Amino acid sequence: MYAPERQQEILRLAQESGRVDVLSLAEEFQVTAETVRRDLKALDRAGLLRRVHGGAIPVGRLDFEPDLAERDAVAADEKDRIAQAALAELPADGNVIIDAGTTTARLAAAVPVDAALTVVTHALPVAARLADHPGIALHLVGGRVRHRTRAAVDAWALGAYAEISADVVFLATNGFSPDSGLTTPDLAEAAVKRAVVKAARRVVLLADSGKFGQRHFARFGDLTDVDHLITDTGLSPDDARSIESRGTEVVRA
Repeated sequence: MYAPERQQEILRLAQESGRVDVLSLAEEFQVTAETVRRDLKALDRAGLLRRVHGGAIPVGRLDFEPDLAERDAVAADEKDRIAQAALAELPADGNVIIDAGTTTARLAAAVPVDAALTVVTHALPVAARLADHPGIALHLVGGRVRHRTRAAVDAWALGAYAEISADVVFLATNGFSPDSGLTTPDLAEAAVKRAVVKAARRVVLLADSGKFGQRHFARFGDLTDVDHLITDTGLSPDDARSIESRGTEVVRA
């Protein structure tokens, strides 16, 4: 296969799935990772793809927000490992905020039935997973519910979080990097994420490595706002050290 044909196929795959990664493409086309990187660089220069850490996404989908089911299927094993690692950060008999996100929802599903906690969330999937835990005092924050994320946003949610002081927030994001910070496609979601960060004494970010280097429209914080990042081994040791040099502890589950 000639390079232009391969690049056209890479573009098609990226448009279908919303993202391509270097290693999978190298295996798919039986070429080296360096050849794929050259292809992605050419497509990036042509304005057809945007290169991100480990791969690329279509330019037309920079701020595309997949629905909940689609996002939950991405990096499922990594999200499960992150959720299991996050259990160690739950305070004993404390109070926590659990942000809206597919990885944070997996954390909620992993919380032991006999846990004794106060949990505040604006995410319907999180609340549904914890509603039958008898030892959890569950507080569901209201507001306008975004259909794409099943999360409450706008004034009601912001007002509720302004009255809360939690031990820890388990935060989700669509993209993170030392330069771009924490980003998400929607301004209303970003405002609530900013509010939950302010409402907690400790911030634990749960984000799979595929989100590293991604940048979206709405910025809601810096990595320096994060005390503890739990990600997967897809984040390179060098990138982990770069994040830790700015004061954030990194766990690669």
